[in-house]
Amino acid sequence: MLINKLLEQKNITKYRLCKESGVPQTTISDICSGKTSIEKCSAETIFRIARVLDVSMESLIAPAVQQAEEEKRRPSFDLFKSNICHRVKDMGDIPFIIELLENDQIRKLYEKNWHLEAFYLLAMLDYLSRENEIPICKNYSDIRARKLQRLVYPSSVVLLCKTLKSDEPKEECYRRAIPEFLRFNIVESEVRDVC
Repeated sequence: MLINKLLEQKNITKYRLCKESGVPQTTISDICSGKTSIEKCSAETIFRIARVLDVSMESLIAPAVQQAEEEKRRPSFDLFKSNICHRVKDMGDIPFIIELLENDQIRKLYEKNWHLEAFYLLAMLDYLSRENEIPICKNYSDIRARKLQRLVYPSSVVLLCKTLKSDEPKEECYRRAIPEFLRFNIVESEVRDVC
C-alpha cells in the first residue's frame, strides 16, 4: 500500500498522520490496512493526507485507480487457462518454459494478487518440468509454500454437476487431477487436450 511506504519513508507514524491531518485514526488505519480504498475517500480526506505526506493527491490515488483498471481487464480464469494451454501447444514445452522464466510472469501475477493465475502458471511450469525431466526452478519456493483456500474445478465440471445434480463429475475430475495443479487446490487434468 502506497501510504504505508510513504509513512515509512518519511518516518511518520499513523498516529502522527492522524493528528497532523485531522483525519480520524480509524480512517487512517482502514486505509493503511486496505480495508478502505483511498480512491473512495472524500477529496478532503485525500487532500489532508497528501498535505501531511507532502505528495500530490493524484500520486496517492493513481496506484489504486490503476489497479482497479487492471482488474476490469482481467480475463476470466477459464479464458486464462485456455490461452496458456494453447500457448504450450503452439510453442512446445521447452520454449514455453524458457519464455515463462524469462518474463517472470508467475511473480508478476502473484504480486498483482492474481494468485489463481500465478498458481496455475507455476503448476504448469512444474508439470512441464517433470514431463521433460528438467529440474524444478527454485525461484518460486515462496509461492509453492502457499495454495488456494478451497478447490477450484473447471467451470465445465461445475456446470455438469449442477445439471446432473451429482458430485460424481467433480470426484472423477479430482481422481484424474495432475498433482502439480492439485498442490495449489486447482483441479486440472486436461492441459494437453486442447483444440
